[in-house]
Amino acid sequence: MESLTLRASPSTASPLLRHPGRRAASCVRASAASNGSGGAGEPDLSVTVNGLKMPNPFVIGSGPPGTNYTVMKRAFDEGWGGVIAKTVSLDAGKVINVTPRYARLRADPNGSAKSPIIGWQNIELISDRPLETMLNEFKQLKKEYPDRILIGSIMEEYNKAAWHELIERVEESGVDALEINFSCPHGMPERKMGAAVGQDCGLLEEVSGWINEKATVPVWAKMTPNITDITEPSRIALKSGCEGVSAINTIMSVMGIDLKTLRPEPCVEGYSTPGGYSARAVHPIALAKVMQIARLIKAEFSDGQSLSAIGGVETGNDAAEFILLGADTVQVCTGVMMHGYPLVKKLCAELQDFMRAHNFSSIDEFRGASLPYFTTHTDLVQRQKEAIKQRKAVRLGLQSDKDWTGDGFVKETESMVSN
Repeated sequence: MESLTLRASPSTASPLLRHPGRRAASCVRASAASNGSGGAGEPDLSVTVNGLKMPNPFVIGSGPPGTNYTVMKRAFDEGWGGVIAKTVSLDAGKVINVTPRYARLRADPNGSAKSPIIGWQNIELISDRPLETMLNEFKQLKKEYPDRILIGSIMEEYNKAAWHELIERVEESGVDALEINFSCPHGMPERKMGAAVGQDCGLLEEVSGWINEKATVPVWAKMTPNITDITEPSRIALKSGCEGVSAINTIMSVMGIDLKTLRPEPCVEGYSTPGGYSARAVHPIALAKVMQIARLIKAEFSDGQSLSAIGGVETGNDAAEFILLGADTVQVCTGVMMHGYPLVKKLCAELQDFMRAHNFSSIDEFRGASLPYFTTHTDLVQRQKEAIKQRKAVRLGLQSDKDWTGDGFVKETESMVSN
């Protein structure tokens, strides 16, 4: 993991800075036909996050599943709660992708094609399509699906004017919110883009300030896990005015070496480069990072700041775990690449099954329910000592003659019998 550069990290909590002109997103109605709305007596999957109303908490994560009009339309038609488009920047001409750009890790150590895929690596860059083309498609999608949530993902060089221009143009297309890509682990770090910003708190604070003085729709900051303490940049993004945090982006990795050719994967003309790791194998890591951010938000922020969880979601139970830690929404990207857009129906059904099993009627009823059960190792030791002490006391029965009671005399006697 890379170390965090701390240059301007605030050490104490302060109220969220609100910028003049920032509007709350208007609450839009979710279609009754959308996945998750449920019928009478069915668990309700609908959520409202930063004023954005979605029929369910499942959001297409920024990447190939949101790369053009056709695939985003498919996502809405299948019933996804929202779509975050693939990241755009002002000059797509600088973005040149290669093929192949993906590599898979299977559960079978021998890599059998029948073995389940547990890891996925990509060396894909942000959108290589002209910005104007993407913006026109955003406009068309909002025209056809005015009640569905479309979020623009943006990333730009270290230039205030460029950030402001990009924000203005993307907002004009009608998107409901912005997700800021502070976390892409590969490609163009020399231009201070992606994780180059998210790993440097001084830079992050400055750029977040530029963004939030310009944006008029809710802003989510997408965090990198390739860092020592993910709460530091999350705190700065929120204190700088962002309404929410998304986490985690992919983990920097080398997928493997082909032992026949001795070349790294994915192999492009005999060479490769480290890329972003995702899929099922990253889920436990994502849970830990989400838990840390959720505890931060609960302890230091109280103005409706949101958390969108990302990492290895392929089942409704995966999503339930994130929500139990405090997530408001759950993003899926690699899962869609492996299972297709209809996956959302399975996710919704399985999440509702979980809710029925626990008699939860809404997402709010269990959001963050597991968060209080995390503590320090020192506290675990003390809790176990106390529990052992109490169990021994029960086995030993009464400690003194003064403890005998008339009503419980027989049980008290039995508590001290050894056979």
